[in-house]
Amino acid sequence: MPGPAAGTAHAATTTDVVCLGESMVTFLPSQPGRLADVPSFGRGIGGAESNVACALAAAGHRAAWVGRVGADGFGDHLVETIAGYGVDTSAVRRDPGRPTGIYFRTATDRGAGAHEVAYYRAGSAASAMSPSNVPYGEVFAGRILHLSGITAALSGDCLALLRELTAERPGRPLVSFDVNHRPHLWRGGEADASVLLELARRADLVFVGEDEAEEAWGIEGAEAIRAALPEPSVLVVKRGSAGATVFSGLRPGPRSSNAGGAEIGPASRSTEGGGAESGPASRSTEGAGAGNAPDTVTHVPALHVDVVAAVGAGDAFAAGFLSATLRGLPVRDRVRHGHLMAAAVLTVPGDLTEPPARDHADRLAALDDGAWGRLRLGPGWTAADRAPEEVRTS
Repeated sequence: MPGPAAGTAHAATTTDVVCLGESMVTFLPSQPGRLADVPSFGRGIGGAESNVACALAAAGHRAAWVGRVGADGFGDHLVETIAGYGVDTSAVRRDPGRPTGIYFRTATDRGAGAHEVAYYRAGSAASAMSPSNVPYGEVFAGRILHLSGITAALSGDCLALLRELTAERPGRPLVSFDVNHRPHLWRGGEADASVLLELARRADLVFVGEDEAEEAWGIEGAEAIRAALPEPSVLVVKRGSAGATVFSGLRPGPRSSNAGGAEIGPASRSTEGGGAESGPASRSTEGAGAGNAPDTVTHVPALHVDVVAAVGAGDAFAAGFLSATLRGLPVRDRVRHGHLMAAAVLTVPGDLTEPPARDHADRLAALDDGAWGRLRLGPGWTAADRAPEEVRTS
């Protein structure tokens, strides 16, 4: 089973982030209610990794999406729509023998008791991704490779692919991994909890929700999650309305060359944008991280947001954090840009939206702690002509 050649070169890359995973056509309800009662649906797109790619491209980065779709109209729609956001889709493969996945969902939030999602993705083209049919030259062409646990759940071949992509080797780009625990996708075979923990420990940058860590691994609290995931250079624990906590530390030895230049360790931190590495929001913890290297722990409160729909917020947060990482911003500002990108999606009905202009987001991310805490963002806040004062509450 062929895999990527050792020493795959990407030093001369023109791509910032490559996102690999399944994207599906989404059918959004015309009105609230049970799926059985909704009379009609509008068409959109959905997929954790393609969402990240679209958000990064809309924010001005060079993003690529690698996936597999059917040779059907839904596949055409996916590729054309994702490319329309400015994402490079040249490495997407078409499968004439398998369909493009689709799903239907209700208008209620994912966490609501009445929320329904009906997936039609079994046997999809994306589930056939494997180490033998993925274009490794394109996959390893970016400064960052972004993956998620959803792909590992699609099939045994997809899991084998993620193990191949996260394996240590010279020339591997910085690997970003969003745990994205989806229990309904795992049927038989390997236990999802152990697989997701294994993959997360092989990555350089990990995103995980405090709630999903408790559900998948029975682990409570950010410090305990870090203890279970000592290897990643950066661990981002999302804590819902409480904000996010980032553990960042140096590992004892290189797992990948990170030759693309997207450094995420302490050596890359700068003090511009508010000096995130000092003050009450940050502290240093001895004995955490791989090899008992000291961690810097940074907590950033969440924003007050008038939520329209919660779907896609996690992907947007990852995109905002990765965007700021690519720009070499301090850890605090990386988290703040994640919160801001998530707020852009939370205030619209769908998974994707136009992010705030970079200078607008930079102004908000640079606010002092008091002003940041007074922000309240609602629909329309991303408009370029909105000054910070216009979205701030007293």
